[in-house]
Amino acid sequence: MRILLLGSTGRVGNAFLKKALNDHHEVTALVRSADKINETDYLTIIEGNVLNPSIVKKAAEGVDVIVSALSTDKTTTLSESTPILIKVMQEKKINRIITVGTAGILNSRTEPERYRYESSESRRKTTRAAEEHRKMFEALSATNLDWTIVCPTYLPDGPAKGGYRISEDVLPENGSQISVGDTGEFVYQTLLKGTHMRKRVGIAY
Repeated sequence: MRILLLGSTGRVGNAFLKKALNDHHEVTALVRSADKINETDYLTIIEGNVLNPSIVKKAAEGVDVIVSALSTDKTTTLSESTPILIKVMQEKKINRIITVGTAGILNSRTEPERYRYESSESRRKTTRAAEEHRKMFEALSATNLDWTIVCPTYLPDGPAKGGYRISEDVLPENGSQISVGDTGEFVYQTLLKGTHMRKRVGIAY
């Protein structure tokens, strides 16, 4: 499989990258700074900004799927890059995208008409990151693309250990955290299995 990976130097993106390369998938990593990632077999590194349409087009050449683990990083990069990604996917006829979001954009269990970050379930001090992910979700929802948004709750560092629970569109009941390793593992398995099309997926222990 030929994969365009965004956010490869972040925690979940790097966990996903290791799994994909280990199974010899061809990965193109679009990164802001090439010195933050090591060259290896099956990996093509393209340095550039995801907000530059020509760079995104170059990175997406010949790929089958896009995986985005871009963080909000106190910027609007996520929401600004989404229309660019959508346009490139439509032009290149790439139909599948898996992104890493946040549990805040899942539906609230207690107030189903609200997102979690808008409800009493959320303990967030700020909603800025969730609002960025919401914009990406709503933009993807308005397309015919086969998207999946993996929505982890509190995300401490740690390896994959299994035993996590998933639930489409809501967070698993009483879910409180999920490791970086298991989040990367779930993103990878979702890609391989082609599951959860056009769904947000809550993941937690």
